[in-house]
Formats: sequence, structure tokens, C-alpha cells
Amino acid sequence: MNRTVEGTAPFGARLAEAVAARGPLCAGIDPHPGLLDSWGLPRDVSGMENFALKAVDALAPEVAVVKPQSAFFEAYGAAGIAVLERVIAQAKEAGALVLLDVKRGDIGSTMAAYAAAYLGGETRLDADAITVSPYLGFGSLGPALKAAGKGVFVLARTSNPEAARLQNALLDNGKTVAQSIVDHAAECNAGARPLGDVGVVVGATIAPGELRLDELNGPVLAPGFGAQGAGVAELHKLFGSPLRGVLAASSRDILRHGPDPAALREGARRIAATLAG
Repeated sequence: MNRTVEGTAPFGARLAEAVAARGPLCAGIDPHPGLLDSWGLPRDVSGMENFALKAVDALAPEVAVVKPQSAFFEAYGAAGIAVLERVIAQAKEAGALVLLDVKRGDIGSTMAAYAAAYLGGETRLDADAITVSPYLGFGSLGPALKAAGKGVFVLARTSNPEAARLQNALLDNGKTVAQSIVDHAAECNAGARPLGDVGVVVGATIAPGELRLDELNGPVLAPGFGAQGAGVAELHKLFGSPLRGVLAASSRDILRHGPDPAALREGARRIAATLAG
């Protein structure tokens, strides 16, 4: 069942509504040092702040979901976290959902603290959803999975080459590790409408047929779209047509159009149009 609190629609329902209105593009906000260079900005807090706030101001009114990569903000310490808080607030004000890419995964009280920080509604880092790692056991994600009205995207089959040996390893039941994660997520989403709150991360560059996603009943975050080589044709081969519940994540392909805000918006619109076609 979808989890909700009084007066707040569950994440899966809010995501479906946002995608229906704005399309399935998820825009990354990644103040990578190389991108700061290409925008003519210094590799310091002021340059990172200029980059991140200009990007979110241009993109958040356009797309359904923005995805700040927390590591690029954390690299600047407390000052970077303060910028991340502003990015989250501005994205929400512009009507975008915020998927904070933190890839947290731990046990017990530590995982509960992560859930409180990012999904509890009491801090300025509060997001609509976060990415999480299940590799201390899917059950260890309980505090995040139980965050009322919020979403999680669980790493299942990622696009980096180093992941294949672990994520495609066979378990005693004959399933791959990645498939078992998808199946656990599907159990969490049983009966939810229109989508459950528990998504999975599946790289757009993996081989078709590696995973069965037909019973997931939840969203899929598909990194690897754009700069990493996957196009719309690859998305359809992997996830079918139409791309129900699939968020195509693009960072560098959009951000390379900066620093001009109009060029950033136009870049996002062009990518979104390919997904709509």
C-alpha cells in the first residue's frame, strides 16, 4: 500500500501526476568540478553555489524531478550543505519533485537517522525521495521504506561496469541479486495505485532481458541516459513502450548547455521532446 500522512499524497501518486504534467525527464544538478570549469566558474563554494542555483532556477520549472547529487555539495563541507538546502527549497517552490541522490544504506539507528535527515520532514534537507543502497540487506532499509508519503529508489542493477559481477550473481533460489532487489521492491508496492513509493535504480545501458520489472508497480530511475550512451531506443528496449514509471536521468547532457539559463531550459526541452516522441 502507498504510505501517506494526513493531507499529503503518497510519493508514487505525486510522481505520476508530475510526470503526466511535465514528462519523465529527471534533471541532475551535479556541480562537478569539470562542469564548473566549462561554465567559467571557480572551483570553490562561490562557483559551486552560482552553478547549482542557476541550474535549479532554470530547470526546476521545466521538469518533473530534479536530482541533486549530494556528494558534490558535501565536498565543500557545511557551506556546500547550505547550498544544497537552498537547491532543495528552490526546486520545491518551482513545482519539481526532489530526488536527493545520497545512496545511503546502513543498519538500525543509523539508517533511522538517515531517514530522519532526508525524509522526516524536520530538516532543510528534506526531499521527496532519496536513493538508497540495499547491500546490507533489503530489510535494513526499513526506516526509509516506512517514511510516510516519501519515496525511495533502491540500487538494483546499476550502469557502472564494476557492478555487474555482484548484481548479476545468482542466489540459491536461482535469481540474480538485482532481481531479488526488484522483487522486494515489488512486495512493498503491492496494491498501490497508480504507482508504489518504492522505486529501483536500473541503468539504461544494461542488456535487455536482464531484469523482469513487470510486477514492480513502482518507478524506475534510469541513469546512463544521454552522456553515458543510452538513447530513447535503448530505454524502450529495456522498459517497453510507453515508458510507464520510468524516469530518464540526465545530468551532463543538460548541464553542458550552461551557464546561459535559456540554453539550459532549451536543452532540457529538447531532451524531453525526444522522450515524448
